[in-house]
Amino acid sequence: MPELPEVETVRRGLLPVMEGKRLLEVEQRRPDLRWPFPERFAERLAGTRIERLRRRSKYILADLGSGEILLIHLGMTGRMLIEAGRQTAPGVFAHVIATPARHDHVVFRLEGGATVTFNDARRFGAMDLIPAGGEATHRLLAGLGPEPLGNAFSAELLAERFAGRAAPVKSLLLDQRIVCGLGNIYVCEALWRAGIAPTRAGGKISRRRLESLAVAIREVLEEAIASGGSSLRDYRQASGELGYFQHSFAVYGREGEPCPRPACPGVVSRLVQSGRSSFHCPRCQR
Repeated sequence: MPELPEVETVRRGLLPVMEGKRLLEVEQRRPDLRWPFPERFAERLAGTRIERLRRRSKYILADLGSGEILLIHLGMTGRMLIEAGRQTAPGVFAHVIATPARHDHVVFRLEGGATVTFNDARRFGAMDLIPAGGEATHRLLAGLGPEPLGNAFSAELLAERFAGRAAPVKSLLLDQRIVCGLGNIYVCEALWRAGIAPTRAGGKISRRRLESLAVAIREVLEEAIASGGSSLRDYRQASGELGYFQHSFAVYGREGEPCPRPACPGVVSRLVQSGRSSFHCPRCQR
């Protein structure tokens, strides 16, 4: 499933063609994705303006002129594909994406001539309309922790939420109630940068090491966003381009390879935690 950098990359790719634009027509081609669409979904969207396009955790949120909020969840294979004519102004895309039309489930036609299509082969994605003031109580958004790139995220927050916890730090960081948007890939990378073993009990990590972890989390996310995310399996940017951060992985997917930390003689190892693969260096991660 796309993690925070992938979703943020898609959001940024959509900004030039969606934010500030009116939805001239919305075509809904099936009654459901992972869950049923809201009643009169296409009708409620048509004619309204997208005032702002933002991200919360792994969800894209479009604040609409109607007062409602459009929630978009990419799921495992969801893509937002942009098609437009020749470039006429900075930031207007001119990409035409070749993809099986039978997986095109929602088509947004916007003023300015662009068309954005939600394509999802496995239909694990979702869309919903949230009423004004209902974001904090929505079943997918309620209880989410702070954003790891936001001002509220810090070593102090990690210390507070890890206090007394015997659970492995890897599991705690994947808990969206503690900090939202993190997934398996970037947690593995951040723990390696901070030199912390994924099996270390969260409540036993010193404040100094939590400082290193908070910095590592921010750095790895920012670098991944700058690289366009990580293209594993089905992920693509909104433009259809591949992300390139996977070429910078230090440990993820590199089982059996030498640890890239200078002077470390370790070899990257894989262990399974709660059904997820954790890649780490047993020598330099403690």
